[in-house]
Amino acid sequence: MGEGGPGRDDPRGRAERPGRVAGRPEGAVMRRAERRRSPFAWWHEGALLALLVALLGIASVCVPSFLRLENQLLLSRHLWEMAILAIGMTMIVITGGIDLSVGSMMGLCAVTLGMTYAATSSIAAGCLACLAVGIACGALNGLLITRVRVHPLIVTLATMAAFRGVAEGISQGRAYSRFGEPFAVLARGGPGGVPWPGVFFLVMAGIGALILGRTAVGRFLYAIGNNERAARFAGIAVDRVKFGLYTFSGLLAAMATIVYSARFDTAKADAGKGMELDVITAVVVGGTSIFGGRGNLGGTVLGLLLIHETRLFIGRYWKIDELRSIVVGILLIASVLIYRMLARTEDRA
Repeated sequence: MGEGGPGRDDPRGRAERPGRVAGRPEGAVMRRAERRRSPFAWWHEGALLALLVALLGIASVCVPSFLRLENQLLLSRHLWEMAILAIGMTMIVITGGIDLSVGSMMGLCAVTLGMTYAATSSIAAGCLACLAVGIACGALNGLLITRVRVHPLIVTLATMAAFRGVAEGISQGRAYSRFGEPFAVLARGGPGGVPWPGVFFLVMAGIGALILGRTAVGRFLYAIGNNERAARFAGIAVDRVKFGLYTFSGLLAAMATIVYSARFDTAKADAGKGMELDVITAVVVGGTSIFGGRGNLGGTVLGLLLIHETRLFIGRYWKIDELRSIVVGILLIASVLIYRMLARTEDRA
């Protein structure tokens, strides 16, 4: 974003408003960041929780075995890759950005893992190569966004096509499989019957929540999402934060690829195809503003659960795949309407 003289978009050229410190934009920026856990967030999460409880109640009546713990743990294996990606996506959307390339990154990382394993017969080498490619892809997004100054939507739309094309080109449609039982264990087992990917997600989500809620980095993310120009005036290293964030998203995409490949015991170029839309939907349904400045991982977890349980219920009761997409679309629209209503109520308060 280019720099310019004081004007309409420049916090130095604005009239003083209640709650702002004249001549000190950094005070306003950081105070707005401090207000991120507003009543809006609690109301939105409360509405999501009520919807989830109602859904589970209806599902338990229609399908008596639906809420059995063993069934839920078994079916949760379809959730973890999307959940891991949603951690980074939530942080990116809070800054006002977006990453449409995470699904295609998974395809390229999967091909890298498979080709490396085929060449070395070492699953450890395959996983390391997968992680390296994920980090490199995320760093490329970050460089294009922060150095070339192209909007994240355009950058990640382009890299979404590029990463998938490279994956399909170098693999020539080949699927890599038979990685061995030790690798497959990564998608199973775990303490208390919870799969290891679920344990990993819970740990990462907890760390992410602490970063957003208790650290300066979290305040920086909200400040950038509220007003990027003002954040720059406040001395926040906006470009460095964004670069690190998109690189972190690439790392999470690689980790999700490892989970995906272990679950299916296969790695091919179509891994993660379309998953970026599911992840973004979960983040937005969870209350993170697509315009930035609002959101948290707690809401994202509720959004993930609501979408996941809705799809499971439709699959078990009606068994109509097309209906799943329709209902998820309705959930997204309803979430946006609830968001706008609560945001207006908060602004009037």
